[in-house]
Amino acid sequence: MLLLRIYPLIVFGVCAAATGTALIRGLLDLTDPWQRVAAVLAGLHLVWLLVETRTTVRSSQSTETATDRGTIYVYATARAATVATACLLAPDDRTVHPWTAALPMVFAAAVGLRLWSIRTLGRFYSHRVRVLGDHQVVRSGPYRWVRHPAYLGMALAHLVFVLFFLNTYSAAALMVLLPTLAVRILVEERTLLTLPGYPDYAATRRRVVPWLW
Repeated sequence: MLLLRIYPLIVFGVCAAATGTALIRGLLDLTDPWQRVAAVLAGLHLVWLLVETRTTVRSSQSTETATDRGTIYVYATARAATVATACLLAPDDRTVHPWTAALPMVFAAAVGLRLWSIRTLGRFYSHRVRVLGDHQVVRSGPYRWVRHPAYLGMALAHLVFVLFFLNTYSAAALMVLLPTLAVRILVEERTLLTLPGYPDYAATRRRVVPWLW
């Protein structure tokens, strides 16, 4: 179905529009310290979306059989809801704390981890769960430490984003997004465990957080 195929593009559009709104709002009121940080975070988020545009388009055009059991739609919807509620709804608190200035740096580091992970996987990476005919287990880059560093970067980036643009609805959306990511990882691993060498690789590394899970 066409709508399902282009759903990643729809989510991209929602996130880009919401983030762009937050960016413009921040740039129009740079005398406010909170809005200055908001503009930086929104700008970084927009750059992140643009960098992943090619992957998003490729995933929407793909005709390969996916095995993600529909988790991409739940995960993508939760992501769009998290970003939209954070950017478009008023925050509960606009106090600028001493640690607030560090949030854009942590956000950039989280996004950097995700992009590094995607680059390391190369053509094996996709927004949809699937295995190529010559698929190989990647053990280099951040995959030396955890099995799903791209999801770790995704989760941490959204956690930081919501922590700054915090309101009841963005917090609720994040509480849906994070468990959805966990479920998607488990579904993805059911496919990856069919790859030669992946069970041995998985036995020596945690999924997302070293020493925990």
